[in-house]
Amino acid sequence: MGQLYVDAAFPASSKARMEQLVDNLRQALKARIANLTWMSDETKQKALSKWATFRPKIGYPDKWRDWSGLATQRDSYVENAFAADAFNLRYQLDKIGQPVDKTEWGMTPQTVNAYYDPLKNEVVFPAAILQAPMFDPQVDDAMNYGAIGAVIGHELTHGYDDQGSRFGPTGNFEQWWADADAKRFKALTDKLVGQYNGYDALPGLKVNGNLTLGENIADLGGLNIAYDAMEHAAAGTPDPKIDGLSREQRFFIGWATAWRKQLLPERLKVLVASDPHSPPQVRATAPPTNMPAFATAFGCKEGDSMVHTDGRLVVIW
Repeated sequence: MGQLYVDAAFPASSKARMEQLVDNLRQALKARIANLTWMSDETKQKALSKWATFRPKIGYPDKWRDWSGLATQRDSYVENAFAADAFNLRYQLDKIGQPVDKTEWGMTPQTVNAYYDPLKNEVVFPAAILQAPMFDPQVDDAMNYGAIGAVIGHELTHGYDDQGSRFGPTGNFEQWWADADAKRFKALTDKLVGQYNGYDALPGLKVNGNLTLGENIADLGGLNIAYDAMEHAAAGTPDPKIDGLSREQRFFIGWATAWRKQLLPERLKVLVASDPHSPPQVRATAPPTNMPAFATAFGCKEGDSMVHTDGRLVVIW
């Protein structure tokens, strides 16, 4: 199914464009780490060592899994399911004693999702999430940087969130932070927890800033990384305003567009209690409030609801 989906929906041109975009984001992340004011040079070097070993996987695996040996028939769904389970069990058992296959994927190409694996230090973006509205080859780069660019930045930042930061460049669970830097990081993340605790998912129902911390760190870092990457890629080129909107405005509209969703109140209550992601309306609006570039793009002023200034502003990565 994955091969058929890729043939139909993810041409080589899209893969090439995504690979370039990912490389631009990786370079933006590297620059942001190097320029951090709250982290010591000692810890920065280790953070950059981890950056150097990031492995991005785009669209689909380099090699497709071989399904020969799996026998199915047309007269019994149950027996087919049993046969597939047995085949997959043997596939997993045969890995024992063998080198780790670093080309293997944990998602199918037709899955609308992405992930960061701290044990392999890899970020994976299946072809199905590289579709509109996340990535649309028919729209300008600014919209794509704001949507899929920020999602890619999000997954890269997971390597440095409250959980990913506990793993080193080779995927080992280790403390690579200087103590003083770890304390400064904790102070910043506590500030972000407090900020999200103040958001309403529904009237009278607040977001859980502790439960959603890792994803909120990744949203904030991802949006900043994507913005830097877009600005660097567009440096020296004129801004062809589209529909009267500047490049920077289209970037943030791309981010908001990616999180359009309608949820019943009952569903939202379940998600607030159990989902490590903030509700979509909070994901759309909270990270930009910590970016002065958003206020500049839309002419916001101090006191406006989406402007955080002075002590309220949070910047981590």
